[in-house]
Amino acid sequence: MSFAGFPDEGLVFYEGLEADNTKTYWTRHKSSYEQHVRAPMQALLEELAPEFGPAKMFRPYRDVRFSNDKTPYKTHQGAVVHPEGGGAGAWYVQISADGLMVAGGSWRLESDQVARYRRAVADGVHGPHLEAEVGRLSAAGWAIEGEKLSRVPAGFAPDAARAELLRHKSLHATRRWVPAEWLHDRRALDEVRAAWRDLRALNAWLADNVGATTKEPRARR
Repeated sequence: MSFAGFPDEGLVFYEGLEADNTKTYWTRHKSSYEQHVRAPMQALLEELAPEFGPAKMFRPYRDVRFSNDKTPYKTHQGAVVHPEGGGAGAWYVQISADGLMVAGGSWRLESDQVARYRRAVADGVHGPHLEAEVGRLSAAGWAIEGEKLSRVPAGFAPDAARAELLRHKSLHATRRWVPAEWLHDRRALDEVRAAWRDLRALNAWLADNVGATTKEPRARR
């Protein structure tokens, strides 16, 4: 199946889900989700896979075990491509009633990865490269996001070079588009592909300087 765009019916499905996030609504409109959301997203990912690698599409169900919000379904469909070896730096795409979102970078870093990230940021060679790339992305319209400390972490001077980047515990760049006609045809594929290509340097920096965690996976309770 080739990608032909995200149908307007998929956005309408999510508008309804936002208004009525219940099993009743989901059951009644599940065929619309499968046809107008999941199938187009799968087709998009299959066309991107030869260049970026296989993607994981997230389940539509929310994990409500530790949340005060008990609504059962996500009001968006997301998918992620992780680098080989599970290192830092990934590509993300999401469709919802609000439109299209693409992003890249790291959303969650373990403590050993954060330590390597900070050393690289402080380094006189690697740090300026990241600073320049973040500046380029920001100037191009990307939102630079990620969990941050309120101040420069311990072990670094408050006026250290690249202090803003040192405060990050994760780092990713995001771009959003509101619904438009091009979203419903193959131009959406072109936009996602171009955006992901624009994130290559950021993901490469994270892969080279942060890499995969060496911590043992947490045991499930």
